[in-house]
Amino acid sequence: MVDAAHGDLGSLLHSWRDRLSPVDVGFPAGAGAGAGAGAARRAIGLRREELASLAGVSVDYLVRLEQGRARRPSTQVASALARALQLSDAERDHLFVLAGLLPPSPGEVPTHIPPGVSRLVARLGETPIAVFSAAWDLITWSPLWGALIGEPSADESVRPNLLRVHFRAPGPAQTDPMILSRSGATARFEASLVADLRRVHGRYPGDRGVTALIKDLLATSPRFQELWASGDVSEHQSERKVVRNAIVGDIEVDCDVFTVAGTDLRIVAYTAATGSEAAEKLDFLRVSAVSSAVSHMT
Repeated sequence: MVDAAHGDLGSLLHSWRDRLSPVDVGFPAGAGAGAGAGAARRAIGLRREELASLAGVSVDYLVRLEQGRARRPSTQVASALARALQLSDAERDHLFVLAGLLPPSPGEVPTHIPPGVSRLVARLGETPIAVFSAAWDLITWSPLWGALIGEPSADESVRPNLLRVHFRAPGPAQTDPMILSRSGATARFEASLVADLRRVHGRYPGDRGVTALIKDLLATSPRFQELWASGDVSEHQSERKVVRNAIVGDIEVDCDVFTVAGTDLRIVAYTAATGSEAAEKLDFLRVSAVSSAVSHMT
């Protein structure tokens, strides 16, 4: 027999799903994800297929959660559902309690995206934009980000961390094998990243993920060891980048980083001047991304 807490979890997931529309989460108006998305909508809010796609879980598992037949979602799944459902901090914490999990501690690097930021990313879907944690773990991204940089895995456990990718990647200093510093000031970029990580570690000294990241990089990257030993502390700054895309070639873009007050989340956006060659290339990728999204819906 399903206990009351798990029954509440299922009914709340359903209610939270019902209050969102496809447009709220970045799907085109009148469309969505999953089979039959092109047909007239009958369901209120998001379909199960749409929420499952956003959270990176199977539809069957979501059904079992809503029906109370699955009792203990993992912390990763609970976090993914909270972000996909655009829950407030209080709602996210309640979800964790009903799932038998401890809500995130104030001493941990925040990874929950506030509803306003989720709506911002959804409405800027035609811009290459992504949200990272303070420790530079990738959390979510727009379709054009995926088209430009490469679509990250739906599995949160294998999504990239910017520092880990950079300092453990082969070849000369790159933020990613496909992203290069326009200024060529590799040493300055690396120093900025490491000084920023030291700042984050000081702000969240009890975060085990940050501590593990530092230990891993100290053990595997001589360059990171050298920069960490300097003791510098500062906030990472924006700069121009060249992105190497397999479809349109090199694109020179402005990379701007915005911090979300109260959460330390980073919103990273790539933009190009109107009428520039880079803007035309982004327009081409934008059309490709929309076409790909529509093909997956039908």
